[in-house]
Amino acid sequence: MRVNKYQPHLLVLPEDDANRQIANGFILNSNINEPAIQVLPIADGWGKVVDKFKENHISEMRKFSKRMIVLLIDFDENYEDRLSYVKKQIPDDLENRVFVLGVLSEPEKLRSNLGNNFECIGENLAKDCSNNTNELWGHHLLRHNKTELDRMILSVKPFLFN
Repeated sequence: MRVNKYQPHLLVLPEDDANRQIANGFILNSNINEPAIQVLPIADGWGKVVDKFKENHISEMRKFSKRMIVLLIDFDENYEDRLSYVKKQIPDDLENRVFVLGVLSEPEKLRSNLGNNFECIGENLAKDCSNNTNELWGHHLLRHNKTELDRMILSVKPFLFN
């Protein structure tokens, strides 16, 4: 489903298929306003997420002021450096509408830790956001997202959750 570009909406640019499945699971949560979120095709690597963002989304975000985007990447146990690098690629005028989230290592490790499939993980992450809880977001492979997540929830909760 395509979002309405003139209404507040959130795009999700996933690094790989595992992240795409998590994002799709997030949308499956019954509290999500589905027309306000769209998962984009996978970028095939965290560096390509950055490239696609720069090549395709910066100009579009400037055209559509109600657009926000999540860059959904694996941090591969290199959180500080990778987050710093990605944040430097985000223009100042868009920094309040771009969010960088992901598993500290990789989604497969999170799936193995939890014993759930990726879509179930995504649904539970949405449940946490909707209920203002931190059960799954507090997991040691996800808790590093807290600052970005808090910032994102303030921006997207009014239109993304029913």
